[in-house]
Amino acid sequence: MSTFSIALHGGAGTILRSSVTEEKEKAYHSALMAALTVGETILKDGGTAIDAVLQTIVSLEDCPLFNAGKGSVFTADGLHEMDASVMRGEDLNAGAVAGIQLLKNPILLAKEIMENSDHVMLSGKGAEEFAKQRQLAFETEEYFFDEYRFQQLREAIHEGRVQLDHSTSTENKKFGTVGAVAKDIHGNLAAGTSTGGMTNKKFNRIGDSPVIGSGTYANNATCAVSCTGHGEYFLRAVVAYDISCLMEYKGLTLQDACNVVVMDKLVKMGGEGGLIATDAVGNLCLPFNSDGMYRGWVEKGTEKKSCYL
Repeated sequence: MSTFSIALHGGAGTILRSSVTEEKEKAYHSALMAALTVGETILKDGGTAIDAVLQTIVSLEDCPLFNAGKGSVFTADGLHEMDASVMRGEDLNAGAVAGIQLLKNPILLAKEIMENSDHVMLSGKGAEEFAKQRQLAFETEEYFFDEYRFQQLREAIHEGRVQLDHSTSTENKKFGTVGAVAKDIHGNLAAGTSTGGMTNKKFNRIGDSPVIGSGTYANNATCAVSCTGHGEYFLRAVVAYDISCLMEYKGLTLQDACNVVVMDKLVKMGGEGGLIATDAVGNLCLPFNSDGMYRGWVEKGTEKKSCYL
């Protein structure tokens, strides 16, 4: 019988042990395992890769610990601008949203765009209008308010800089973007990514997460990829698609392609972060060039595992 694989990430980077309590570490671990179990259950029951990816990410978006959905960081205007994307490997269909506000689950809007519009990406007010037409849930500003995130904004404003999601300093940072990739028992791949972007970001900045080929990509012939890190570098390197290309045109394995892109190309550019990926037979690869990456996986139906920091 065909097996399934699934992997998730909750951000790459560094959190100093001195700034993370044992209680908070347990909270991160529990949240990752809960989300992984959601996706694993869908795949065990014969569900599709796209459904497993979507529901895994919904679980992470609903958790304030991660920079996506409820836990999204603040913009310079004290608001939340969220981005997300999803891609289906069987037909290369994709959907993405950028700069959405007050939507509970941006990844579900990406799915609606993929399945119920003639477009791949919508943004801003137009995306919000489409979400209302599709009867997706919106929340109040209070739902997205988090004191820890607000203190991050105050620190960033005081120091006059835009910053990635982090704890107390630029040397102590974590990119809290979330994502998932999956291969189902039917042989189909899918990938999705969701983020709240950068603390104190201005000018409606958009990173790699909603950009198909940079932050997210899935093709049954090669792989499914979801990225997390400094988006400007992942955009310029077209990271997710580059891995697929190395597999398709140069015949590299998933592991070798990921190593080339994450551990060589990105490093030479100064790009920090990581990604999760699965290939057509369910092999997983979770490389990162930062000091750590929150991640969890089930490879070919084996026992769940997760690591963090």
